[in-house]
Amino acid sequence: MESVRHSSFLFDRIFCDEPASTSSENALEGFDWHIGVVAGGWSMSKRALSVTREENFPEWYQAVVRDGDMAETSPVRGCMIIKPWGWGIWERVQAELDSRIKDTGHDNCYFPLFIPMSFIAKEAEHVEGFAKEMAVVTHHRLKNEDGKLVLDPDAKLEEPLIVRPTSETIIGDAFQRWVKSYRDLPLLINQWANVVRWEMRTRLFLRTAEFLWQEGHTAHADRDDAMDETLRMLEVYREFAENVLAMPVVTGEKPANERFPGADNTYSIEAMMQDGKALQAGTSHYLGTHFAEAQNIQYQSAEGQLTYCHTTSWGVSTRLIGGVIMTHGDDDGLRVPPKIAPRQIVIVPMLRDKPEDDALVAFCTDLEKELKAKGIRTLVDLKQLKSAEKRWNWVRRGAPVIVEVGGRDVASGNVTYMRRDRLRDGDKVVSTTMAKGEFVAGAAALLDDIQATLFAQAKARLDGNIISGIETFDALAGYFGAAQADDDAATAFKGWVRVAWSKPEGAALDAIDDRLKALKLTIRNAPLDQPAIDGQTCVFTGESAKQFVLIARAY
Repeated sequence: MESVRHSSFLFDRIFCDEPASTSSENALEGFDWHIGVVAGGWSMSKRALSVTREENFPEWYQAVVRDGDMAETSPVRGCMIIKPWGWGIWERVQAELDSRIKDTGHDNCYFPLFIPMSFIAKEAEHVEGFAKEMAVVTHHRLKNEDGKLVLDPDAKLEEPLIVRPTSETIIGDAFQRWVKSYRDLPLLINQWANVVRWEMRTRLFLRTAEFLWQEGHTAHADRDDAMDETLRMLEVYREFAENVLAMPVVTGEKPANERFPGADNTYSIEAMMQDGKALQAGTSHYLGTHFAEAQNIQYQSAEGQLTYCHTTSWGVSTRLIGGVIMTHGDDDGLRVPPKIAPRQIVIVPMLRDKPEDDALVAFCTDLEKELKAKGIRTLVDLKQLKSAEKRWNWVRRGAPVIVEVGGRDVASGNVTYMRRDRLRDGDKVVSTTMAKGEFVAGAAALLDDIQATLFAQAKARLDGNIISGIETFDALAGYFGAAQADDDAATAFKGWVRVAWSKPEGAALDAIDDRLKALKLTIRNAPLDQPAIDGQTCVFTGESAKQFVLIARAY
């Protein structure tokens, strides 16, 4: 029979099971405490991070990444070192998404990191979109000159090489060799790789000069087949984001000014972060025949005619981890959805450096073995640290379930655990005690419930904060208020706004974009699921509206 404690879990475990030498001071060192009077006595509200979301959301984000031991900045400006816990999350993201990509008929392959500049130059619109972000290799050797390494002028490349910002051009070069006949189509490939886009303002996981991603590239006989592929992969991303990352999204088409360089149509999944901003979490592009014409990707039809292929590309990146942080994190750190948690259950034995520790470790390793037999990713944390410190390390990292085992638990055959998604009841940390066998039997269902709870919380936030009923640009500007001078400044929560528009292009769209940029707003997408538009007028032009779009501040 389980027992739920709503008292201070921390004090219970310290004073009942910790070694006598452990004091409350060293057990609680490094935490931010708030003490106040509540009905019936004193309440001590501890948070595992030094800054809250409400105080400063950008600083809170950095604290989660740092204190959750996920990543750190590297000696190379704008790049990051992904630490084991962050990398473990990325590995789970890769495994889950890779299986879905393969299940839809795609094969993995790999293309070079370096792309000849002439390949990039073949697609003028593509070049314009990435020119300011490209890293260029001009020499292939250094030499020692007066004790200093300098570029060897005799080693200058005949043609500069671009460090891969995206791979449409070099993959297109391969496609023009691989595709000869309609029998070769559709050609469906994917690669997992790193790319470089020389960002000036960076933030770990969200925007770095080098990041990791997958990029799918396909070639098709006609537009209909290519568009089916574009939307099929958009749906793969939606399902993955919602069912694996527990991150609800809105799928829709980007306006013309937000399209991928060289694309006919760009579609995205947009997620709402806890500060109300939007995060573009994935994109899928119908490229028409632009790249096929530039790279001469043609096939011979059944009638013997040479025809240009229609191509697509689509991708998601390590930015998804930033999205998970900002969707699910709380003031104690990260909360990792169980499906992508490197360790779903972490067991913390309360070691005393005494002979009875052997029985305690044996109990914990046996519990680990039973959980692993059920396919649950489990770890016994045997580090030589105080159990309180280990516990809160795992709280900050967001391990879905944290189990603490002391001498009394071994004697009674019980375990005491915390759910990371429901760590607190008000200011008090909640723990549950139950028989070991009962815990093992229900562990998989417990993880499923945590996954569902995280999604439900995020879905309620998304659904409850898409505002409608704004019919003029002045009302739109009034809702969002003046733009902050600093993108990183903490701002009051603002949801997204759904407005009607006439779908302008060209100069009219550019003018709208300028007005929105002045407020640091963007059109996120036109949702595929559209309400009836009859009788609506465009919030920007006053003309008859064609569809609804979502407006938001964004990362």
